[in-house]
Parts: sequence; C-alpha cells; structure tokens
Amino acid sequence: MVHDLYASDEVRDAVVERWGPEMAPGGVVDRSAVAAKAFASGDERQWLEELLWPRVGRRVVEWREEVAAREPPPAAAVVETPLLFEAGLEGLYDATVAVVAPEAIRAARAAERGHAAVDERAARQLPQEEKARRATYTVENSGSVADLEARLSDVLSALNR
Repeated sequence: MVHDLYASDEVRDAVVERWGPEMAPGGVVDRSAVAAKAFASGDERQWLEELLWPRVGRRVVEWREEVAAREPPPAAAVVETPLLFEAGLEGLYDATVAVVAPEAIRAARAAERGHAAVDERAARQLPQEEKARRATYTVENSGSVADLEARLSDVLSALNR
C-alpha cells in the first residue's frame, strides 16, 4: 500500500492554514518544511499527529478490506506504518514486524536520506527494545539490503505457515 496522506487536499490545506503557504509551494506539501515546524515544539508535533494518525488508521482499514476482496488473495499484505506503536495502531494488523538497527547506523541512514530533525524524531519514538518486545517479529537491519530482504523473506515464510 503506497498512500501519501500529505497528498490529500484536506491534509495539505490544514497544514497550510496552520503553518503558512510555504508548507506547500505549488500545492505540494514540502515534507521537510512540515517536519521542521512539527518538531519545533511538542504542541506542533501533537497537532500534526492528531491530524494524521486517524487518517492513517482509516486508510489501513479501507486497504485491508480491498485486499481481502482480491481473488486470489495475496500471500501477505504489508503496510509500513511509522510510529505504529506510538500511535496505538498495532491492533489494525494480524502481525507486526519491528525492524531494528544500532542507533549509529539508524542516524547515519536518516542523515543520508536528508531527514530533518533526526534527534527530535528519534526522541519521539519508543526505544527499539520496546518496539521489538511489542512486535510479533523482530528483524535486525544492520547489514545490506540483501540481508534485510532475506530476513524479511523468513518472516513472510513464517506468516504463511
């Protein structure tokens, strides 16, 4: 499922109303600008979470219904949900996977992707150990993409038993 909530007119308009037109130049939300505003204070982050999380939950439920109606049904339906446990959305899924890596690797990868406010983002997240404890499966991701794909294939095999 690929769905960008920032692409919805409703979310874009709310972000622009709250933080100004520079949040969506040309009508497209600038995710980096939004992150800078959202992580500037706890109140602003909370406002954005309250805007997005209910929409994420509704979209996941809708998508799962669409997938369940497919013939033949897929072997698995996968959704990447940032802040899954923090948002309390884990109940929407049959199983959850926590992908964990050492903090230094995570920080380097986030910096490579140009993520703004890396420390603020990390502070908002549950510790990886807690995510691993809550998840149905935990996958270590400190190696290559091929290593990660192999570990995720093992999880998929376990789900289909």
